[in-house]
Amino acid sequence: MKLDEKIDALIGREGGYSNNALDAGGETMWGITVAVARAFGYAGAMRDMPRPTAVQIYRSRYWLQPKFDLVDALSPALADKLFDIGVNAGQATGVRFMQRALNVLNQNQRAFADIAVDGGIGAMTIAALKAFLAGRGADGHRVLLGMVTAQQSVYYIECAEKRVENETFEYGWQLNRAFGVSA
Repeated sequence: MKLDEKIDALIGREGGYSNNALDAGGETMWGITVAVARAFGYAGAMRDMPRPTAVQIYRSRYWLQPKFDLVDALSPALADKLFDIGVNAGQATGVRFMQRALNVLNQNQRAFADIAVDGGIGAMTIAALKAFLAGRGADGHRVLLGMVTAQQSVYYIECAEKRVENETFEYGWQLNRAFGVSA
């Protein structure tokens, strides 16, 4: 799947304009919060933000900046999952989920060295991902993706436990995000 298709699918999950008082993200259009839109340079009314502006923001801030293109070259499904988590929970969040999983899947560092759980994709994270996928193949891919998904699910549970207003979104997060994307 090409990046434009990934972005289209993501916008489909995010929807159009929203200004739900219970949403800590505040006013959004195409899933882009007002804070992110302003940081990107969009100054107009959120409800009028053109879709191509959202596409540019997704490409730049949520795909290229966190280097999900490097993951995509090895595992498109994992890249899709990290992309979705990044939009919904912060770019580094899903990367940390992947790094944690890789560290406990490296057989006490016999398969590859532990990596920093820093939420950044660099040479060591990519090397660990390559080594894991080469050593474990399709089954390993399923396990890694499942472990990232499991952490995402728990993340959403913890969000609702910490902020009762998030219970409004919990079912949708689980259905459409944790278990609905590349799972």
